[in-house]
Amino acid sequence: MEIRFSKRPRPKITDPESVYNLLLDALRFESEIDQDKEHFWVIGLNTKNQVVFLDLVTLGILNASIYHPREVFRLAVMKGVFSIIIAHNHPSGDPTPSEEDKRSQSQLKEAGHILGIEILDDVIITNGQGFYSFAQNRTEI
Repeated sequence: MEIRFSKRPRPKITDPESVYNLLLDALRFESEIDQDKEHFWVIGLNTKNQVVFLDLVTLGILNASIYHPREVFRLAVMKGVFSIIIAHNHPSGDPTPSEEDKRSQSQLKEAGHILGIEILDDVIITNGQGFYSFAQNRTEI
């Protein structure tokens, strides 16, 4: 599901907290049942870090979400964005990245490098209980 941002001015991503707030707003529009499932999003950005699109790549289960680089970069390539931010939620309330989160991020970073689309950050959010930013914590990215 793609959310387009055609209105001016487009939301601007200035830090991980702005990613967190954008995604919390997106979660609030979900049904209560879906809010307790893991979501994986891609935020497409222009050269000024303004949001071009927000793509819900996959809606998973309680503790997992399956995705592949082709789905992650599909809209980014089609829309010719400058960079992306990847993000997902942890319904458990603990934003600490798992080993699987770290492996997946490494694979996606490599795919972005090949495509020439930089991943600026990987943000893990919780529903109102905070977030973890790989860039802010200088973990890979």
